[in-house]
Amino acid sequence: MKTIAFLSIIFLTSLSSFAQKSAKEDVVWHTDLNKAIELSKKENKPLMLFFTGSDWCGWCKKLQKEVFTQAEFKKWAQDNVILVEVDFPSASVQQAEELKVQNRMLQQQFAVRGYPTCFFVKADKLKDGKINYTQFGQQGYIAGGPVNWINSATALIKPN
Repeated sequence: MKTIAFLSIIFLTSLSSFAQKSAKEDVVWHTDLNKAIELSKKENKPLMLFFTGSDWCGWCKKLQKEVFTQAEFKKWAQDNVILVEVDFPSASVQQAEELKVQNRMLQQQFAVRGYPTCFFVKADKLKDGKINYTQFGQQGYIAGGPVNWINSATALIKPN
């Protein structure tokens, strides 16, 4: 009986530890630009604007699968950037009108012509409510998995 109780405690402790580790490795993709800008200021990190067609763009899906879902990227993102998803899904996906307007505005401001495209920027709100963006660079899909992608992104946000 003591053995069963002891094994149960070990099992539950392991489960709890696994859940905490998984939660720490998850990253948050913001969709509200204003909240992301506030967080960017608070944490002194640039924004990473990920322009995507999440449900129809093959290269976007490939980038997400090969890079954004990997532990190396999640750790890097938590330490270095505030993630913002700027999504242009197919018509069959419901999206709030204010989100559509925000995303179209960003697409025009950054002259995005293809997906996936990631812009690394610093955003400053001006007194008139407009936002001034300082761009560090941009990149899309890069072959070679998370390490190649992260190395390229790091070079953009932390130049020598």
